[in-house]
Amino acid sequence: MKQRRSWWGLLFKLALVGAVLMGIFGIYLDGQVKERFEGQKWALPALVYSRPLELFPGQKLSHAQMLRELQLLNYRKVASPGRPGEYSVTNSRIEIHRRAFNFSDGAEAARSILLTFEGLRLKRMQNPSNGRELGYARMDPVLLDRLNVEKREDRLLVRLDQVPPLLVTALLTVEDRDFYQHDGVSPLAILRALVVNIKAGRTVQGGSTLTQQLAKNFFLTQDRSLWRKIQEAYMALIIDFRYEKDEILEAYLNEVYLGQNGAQGVYGFGLASYFYFGLPLSELNPDQIALMVALVKGPSYYDPWRNAERAQERRDLVLRLLANEGHIDRQTYERASSTPLQLIERGRMGYGRTPGFMGLLRQELKERFGADFLRQNGLKIFSSLDPIAQHSAEQAVVEQLKQLRANTKKSDLEAAMVVTNWRKGEVSAVVGGADPSFAGFNRALSARRPIGSLIKPPVYAEALANGYTLGSAIKDEPISLRSDSGQVWRPNNYDRQFRGQVMLVDALAKSLNVPTVNLGMAIGLDKVIDGLKRMGVQQPIPAYPSLMLGTLELTPFEVNQMYLTLANQGLYQQLTSIRAIQDEQGELLYQHGAKAVRVLEPEAGYLALYGMTKVVGGGTAAHLAARFPNRVMAGKTGTTNDLRDTWYAGLDNEELVSVWVGRDDNGVTGLTGSSGALRVYSRYLDGRGVDSLELTAPAGIDQVNFAVSDGMPADPRCEQTRLLPAKAADLPGIRGCRPSSPTLPAAGEQIGDWLKDIFNFAR
Repeated sequence: MKQRRSWWGLLFKLALVGAVLMGIFGIYLDGQVKERFEGQKWALPALVYSRPLELFPGQKLSHAQMLRELQLLNYRKVASPGRPGEYSVTNSRIEIHRRAFNFSDGAEAARSILLTFEGLRLKRMQNPSNGRELGYARMDPVLLDRLNVEKREDRLLVRLDQVPPLLVTALLTVEDRDFYQHDGVSPLAILRALVVNIKAGRTVQGGSTLTQQLAKNFFLTQDRSLWRKIQEAYMALIIDFRYEKDEILEAYLNEVYLGQNGAQGVYGFGLASYFYFGLPLSELNPDQIALMVALVKGPSYYDPWRNAERAQERRDLVLRLLANEGHIDRQTYERASSTPLQLIERGRMGYGRTPGFMGLLRQELKERFGADFLRQNGLKIFSSLDPIAQHSAEQAVVEQLKQLRANTKKSDLEAAMVVTNWRKGEVSAVVGGADPSFAGFNRALSARRPIGSLIKPPVYAEALANGYTLGSAIKDEPISLRSDSGQVWRPNNYDRQFRGQVMLVDALAKSLNVPTVNLGMAIGLDKVIDGLKRMGVQQPIPAYPSLMLGTLELTPFEVNQMYLTLANQGLYQQLTSIRAIQDEQGELLYQHGAKAVRVLEPEAGYLALYGMTKVVGGGTAAHLAARFPNRVMAGKTGTTNDLRDTWYAGLDNEELVSVWVGRDDNGVTGLTGSSGALRVYSRYLDGRGVDSLELTAPAGIDQVNFAVSDGMPADPRCEQTRLLPAKAADLPGIRGCRPSSPTLPAAGEQIGDWLKDIFNFAR
């Protein structure tokens, strides 16, 4: 009897010790649960969006470009749009049910828009329900990328009220139908799953509750030991005791593992919806919802890309369970189960393939905000990327480079392009190489090459700011320049011809080297260098006369920054790829504001830009005038020694584009700026369209007749002249007819005064 009492006592003591230890362990687990649930549950990536496409009558936007935008946004084509994310097409019309979106400047509800197109323009906008004319609308932006600091997990956070009710119903039906009744662990669920699985002859349902699965995913390993199951159950009880069922369910919806995208796991239904279908969760159909719930059981085993038949069988099983429980009707079941898997290309979430632009954006984020900025949770970055411009740029580079390689027999030709909105100072598109999807070396940002004749417009702009006019006579004769070391440099024109003298505007239009060197030396190397720095060139600039012929090395991005000042007639603003940034709560952290600084007098800026229109009108870029008649554009070709680098910088009324074509080994291309880079730009305009440049002259600019003989203002009735814009205040006045001229009246002095009054030069 005594022996029996001692055993009972020992067992009691052991139980007491076990209870104390489990209590202590429970306190430890409770601390872990509180830390995770009440702190930051997940490291959320920064979401990067494109610009929202703005819609207004008269916009340069074709029917095909609008359809391209809708495809990037994964809108669904239907007969009659009734839900957000749907559109229909009828001849030249597109009806869109635009999604709701929280823009950087405020939320906008879903709305319907009817668009009518004519040629390359959006002609009309209406409310399809009542036919009322609309003046402005904007599309939701394209999700470009997610920038992760944590490389192993990727997710898009969703709130419970953003989840389709059918998804919640399907999840609970398949995984945990007693979720709202049990206390975190359900013995009945284990027994029920056992019976169902025996009847089905295979595993159909699991016995673990959603709370247990959440505990395992949040805190534990995938180890199948008894000890892990005990911890899982214990933590599930704690979680269920401490938190509301909806909060637990929302955590599960965002935590569950649903696939693998390269080295990163796809976590939560919010991201999985984009991963598999390219759509927001709210727009999924019953068959798509059923597939995602089916994947909970085993994302690898039921991988729909690798195991489509297996995945479809599991999806149809989920649909059958929903139908048997009365959650969907028979018609919905039959339609959904007969629908094939509607998957996007693996890894093609959002747009996602813009490594050239994303390289620029990452670089700017680091420079503006520091290396640790992206560690902030759940940032929303609204970029300036224009998917239509990006697509046109990529097509132009790929297609034209293929043709240039065939023409030159040089298979290693490369190219880079930067497109900006010169009015806003925003980068619209970046192509870093012949393969726009390659995430390696980005030539648009990192390849500095001599810019050749692209240097000339800044040189001429500086001359126009220092007393020269477009009509000024510039010497075009052989010259020799000796350096401090005694070396002699004899520049030559590309055609190796000399014209004696030429007007400044012609020297620019025809890209003549010798007049440019004479002009630059006349105004002074120091002024040329200072002008380049004011226009945005940041690296040191060697003070050699050869600078005037483009020995300066820049990247396509840096060229675009320099030309941006000319496009804005002397106003400098720093290029940006970022419009706005919001934090996780939607509060605005950053808003780009264009800060323009006057670095060149507006008259000189305007005159330089006018000279660049003559490059296109009849100079080295005349190919554009022939290809796009009755369109005004400005630009400049560039070619370096031995035809190694070919450049073009051009603009219309909205966009500034810089293009480089060359070889990575600095080898000969056999191309000039006109036959190389210009052709890539021309191909870009084929797809993008041309918005004719509207040049607005600043106050103080008049139309003046300049004598062809010496470039001075003169009476066109007395000698041959050219009519050109000029800064009238700097001119000495119009020269009257010479005494020897038979057309000069005896009262020449009076007539001369009269002419001065007419041409407004008596100042």
